[in-house]
Amino acid sequence: MTSQRSAAEDGSGLSALIRRQIAAAGGWLPFDRFMAAALYAPGLGYYARGHAVFGATAPQGDFTTAPEMSTLFGGALANPLRQALEATATDEVWEFGAGSGALASQLLAALGERVTRYTIVDLSGSLRSRQRERLAPFGERVRWIDALPEAMQGVVVGNEVLDAMPVQLLHFDGANWFERGVVARGGAFAFEDRATALRPPVATAFAPGTTTEIHPQAEAFVRTLAGRLQRGAAFFIDYGFPDAEYYLAERREGTLMCHRAQRSDSDPLADVGRKDITAHVNFSAVALAAQEAGFEVLGYTSQAHFLINSGLLPLIDAARLRGDWPAVAAAQKLLGEHEMGELFKVIGLVRGAAPFECIGFARGDRSHRL
Repeated sequence: MTSQRSAAEDGSGLSALIRRQIAAAGGWLPFDRFMAAALYAPGLGYYARGHAVFGATAPQGDFTTAPEMSTLFGGALANPLRQALEATATDEVWEFGAGSGALASQLLAALGERVTRYTIVDLSGSLRSRQRERLAPFGERVRWIDALPEAMQGVVVGNEVLDAMPVQLLHFDGANWFERGVVARGGAFAFEDRATALRPPVATAFAPGTTTEIHPQAEAFVRTLAGRLQRGAAFFIDYGFPDAEYYLAERREGTLMCHRAQRSDSDPLADVGRKDITAHVNFSAVALAAQEAGFEVLGYTSQAHFLINSGLLPLIDAARLRGDWPAVAAAQKLLGEHEMGELFKVIGLVRGAAPFECIGFARGDRSHRL
C-alpha cells in the first residue's frame, strides 16, 4: 500500500535530513523514526525549531494545553501532588516536557516551600529558554536537565507528554499485518507497508483496512522511569483510552493526529517540522509496563473526575466570587465532557513507598478498565 504526500522544502533542511535517514535505512524508514525526526531533530524538528507552539489563538500557537487554558489547573493538581510528596517523604517535583513553563509556574506557586527543588526534563533548547524566563521568580529552586539521572526521588508529573512519543503504525489488509513506514520518491514522502510480526496488544477481530498504533517508546519510557525512581510517585495526564476502547472497530483509522494553528489534520507527511504529530495514549499498555517495572497503580480516571476530586470546584467558586469570569469559563472547559474532561485521562503510579489513597482518584476510579 502506498500513499504519497508533498514534501516541499520547509526551509529548515528537515526534509533533506529525513531523506538521508531513509536512504541510510535502505529506502524505508519505520514511522516511529520518521516521527522522532519530525518532532525532535536538533534545530530542525517541530519542538526544536524555536517557534511558539503553545497558545490559545492561532497567531500565538498551534494548540492549547490545560495549564495554558486555565491557571486553576495547576492549583487543583497541586493538591494530589502535595499528598504524594507527604506519602513518599520526598520534596522534589520532576516535570517532563514543561512546554511554556505554565504548569511549573502554577505548581511552584501553589506548593510553595513544600518543594525544595523543581526539576524540568526537556529536550527542547528553545522551550527551555522560554521556561527560564517564566520561572525566573522561583530562582534556584528550578533546574533543567537533559536526561534522567541514574537515581532519583520525588513526584513526577507529565502533562501531554506520552502522546508526543513516537509510535509505530500497523496496517491490516484483512489477512495479514504490515508495519507502515515512510519512503522518499523524488521531492515527496509516501507511506509504504512491509510485512511484520508486530501485532496490536489485543486479541480481537480487526476489520480489513484497519490502521492503528502501538507504543513501544512510551512503554520503554515508563520502564526506564521505574528503574530510576527509587522512591516517589508519578502522574501522567493525556488523551487516550484503555485497550478495550483504543482498538474499537470504529477507530479503524487509528488516532494519529497533527496540530497547527489551532487546526487538526491526519496527514503527518505534509508540512514536516511545521506541525505537531501525536497519537492517543494506550493507558493499559502504560499501566502494564509500569507494573512489570515495579510501579503500583494508584488510580486511573478521567481528567474531570481527577480535577473535581482534587479541589477544582472550590477554585472555580473563588474565581466566580471575585468576578473573574474568563477564569471560570476556561476552567469549565477542563471538565466538559465534550471538551477536555472526558477525553483526557490521568494515571497515578507509586514506587518505593506504600500505596496511598490518592485524593485524585477518590471517586470515579477506572483502574478496573485498564
